[in-house]
Amino acid sequence: MEHPAADTAPPSENVASPSQFGEEALSNSRDALASRLFETRRYSLVLAEPLSAEDMVVQASDDASPTKWHLAHVTWFFENFVLRPHLAGYRVFDEAFNYCFNSYYESLGPRHPRPKRGLLTRPASERVFAYRTYVDEALRRLLSSDESKNGEIERLIEIGINHEQQHQELLLTDILALFAANPLRPAYHAKPFAINLTEPEPLTWTEYPGGIVGIGHTVEGYCWDNERPAHDALVQPFKLANRLATNAEWLAFMEDGGYSTPALWLADGWSTVNREGWESPLYWEKSDGGWSQMSLQGLLPVAPAEPVAHISYYEADAFARWAGKRLPTEFEWEVSALSHGAEAEESSGVLRPQRCETTAPKSPKQLFGQVWQWTASAYLPYPGYRPPAGAIGEYNGKFMVGQHVLRGSSCVTPSGHSRATYRNFFYPHQRWQFLGLRLAAEAE
Repeated sequence: MEHPAADTAPPSENVASPSQFGEEALSNSRDALASRLFETRRYSLVLAEPLSAEDMVVQASDDASPTKWHLAHVTWFFENFVLRPHLAGYRVFDEAFNYCFNSYYESLGPRHPRPKRGLLTRPASERVFAYRTYVDEALRRLLSSDESKNGEIERLIEIGINHEQQHQELLLTDILALFAANPLRPAYHAKPFAINLTEPEPLTWTEYPGGIVGIGHTVEGYCWDNERPAHDALVQPFKLANRLATNAEWLAFMEDGGYSTPALWLADGWSTVNREGWESPLYWEKSDGGWSQMSLQGLLPVAPAEPVAHISYYEADAFARWAGKRLPTEFEWEVSALSHGAEAEESSGVLRPQRCETTAPKSPKQLFGQVWQWTASAYLPYPGYRPPAGAIGEYNGKFMVGQHVLRGSSCVTPSGHSRATYRNFFYPHQRWQFLGLRLAAEAE
């Protein structure tokens, strides 16, 4: 996820205007935005607190980034998209940071190669923290000035908040990748949590009639531009599993030769399985005592009823075929979430997916707050989509090829960063995020 997604929600949907609410309401809107901004900035530092200086500089894989880089990059975003163009007299903290901490914005100049971010031992962590303080102070000056009444500034700050929330999730998943590669198997969060090793409840289903349905973000509030334009789509009658696929079901797939049966796999998936030597989800380890999995709480037994996580699209697709079912389309998933008025459940704070305690009443559970759920849908623009102008337009549109959509949210998604129309996306081989699945099938 270096999460390419962009926002083009018109200011009228995210920013109060004097004609609607008056100057007092506009001031309250700015105050609320400032509060959310600095709470988001503070929370990033809270997430980094358990880490050593050494933890924050190492890069576990080409997909992952060091914690220090995340903390600097989100700050670079505010500096380049908000402060430089909108705060009069703003002086850049360090011109060299544009090369070090740009991610993929070609129009903003050359950048350090992504696979080599772990080589950035300099600037030191202390200088990155000083950078964050410097930019936060400038943001406070901007928000207390007359310039902050500009709706475009509020829109860009809102984008920056949501961008930093995405990197908060990435920070945790990248630390998990790092600690999983460490022979000491350290725990990011050592507080013990009970592990329930009982079996999951039987799988149940909810049927939907299909028809022409509305897709995409239509209500007030923030969204990324890939959630728009809202449009109609034809959905055939279908049914959706009322909970996520579990570790117990995945173990049955493995024991039945799931990873050694080519008929279950897409051609690219079978090639990947053989090239990478996959025999289980990422972070699973087998010993005489059975299967364990690396988590943010260290190495733990694989709990049968917890949702399976850290699987690729290829694995999810093969599992669904083995089960005699399929993956849902992203439209089916959205229809289900919206038809039940599903609230974006917050994660439990346990930092790993949790079991579904009940599948009654008969409606889907675990739509949010456990694992991002692979869909059968390629990541493509909605009809009529146009990327926004300028560098901010690079945030999303140019990634709409070769990836698949995931819906929901995970156990490390920040509070307030989930909704039924949210479209996450990854390449089909990637698995270092909290990625799982929910089965679907045609209605009977």
